[in-house]
Amino acid sequence: MPSSFEHRIALVTGASRGIGRGVAKELARQGAHVIALARTQGGLEALDDEIRGFGGQATLVPCDLRDGEALDRLGLAIHERWGKLDVFVGNAGVLGPISPLSHIDPAPFEEAFAINVTANWRLLRSLDMLLRKSDAGRVVLVTSSAGHRADMPAYRGVYAATKSALETLGRTYAAEVVNVSNVRVTLASPGQTRTRMRTQLLPGEDPQSVPAPEEIAPKLLAPCAPEWPHTGVLFEAQTGAVKRFQAPA
Repeated sequence: MPSSFEHRIALVTGASRGIGRGVAKELARQGAHVIALARTQGGLEALDDEIRGFGGQATLVPCDLRDGEALDRLGLAIHERWGKLDVFVGNAGVLGPISPLSHIDPAPFEEAFAINVTANWRLLRSLDMLLRKSDAGRVVLVTSSAGHRADMPAYRGVYAATKSALETLGRTYAAEVVNVSNVRVTLASPGQTRTRMRTQLLPGEDPQSVPAPEEIAPKLLAPCAPEWPHTGVLFEAQTGAVKRFQAPA
């Protein structure tokens, strides 16, 4: 039975490691042509070797997400080669400083927003018409419970604020395109995952106590699929739950 991803074009950011790498491999394994974007050339080349090893296809895009002009050019390059984009997985992100808000310097604060929020807005701006040209454009923005939890812990305010902003960005875009296109937008929360970012946050945790990215990645393909019907929702990958965002109490 043919995969629903065969012949589809999918862009994945942060594709050189962790969840992004896992999602890129799974999409390629299912027949998509993956546009893999990351800063690390060596990591992208290793990913490409793996994808080619099982007969998949990838195009590598070494790029710093803070380079807005490069993200603008990416949309044009995709248009010239394929004329459309079927899937955009905005996965790349940084943890930012773990510190009292009053102790944080402006530079790392602004960098966290530049990568976690501004880059995704810039990509949506660059890719919008390409996604609309797909018969089933799918946007999956990787978020975290930090972006919407009620019991906000101290010292993680920068990361939480960027994820809250990302969720608002994604939900706004979902509302703007739902009645005029086939584009559907999902905020996807992978849950606890064995990533470098989690190790930075919880250095004393036993890494074997949480799932590896390779275990989570296949579950994140659901909102990438053309048959996915939802938009503007939160998808919890580990449970498969689809939730509507609630108004504040």
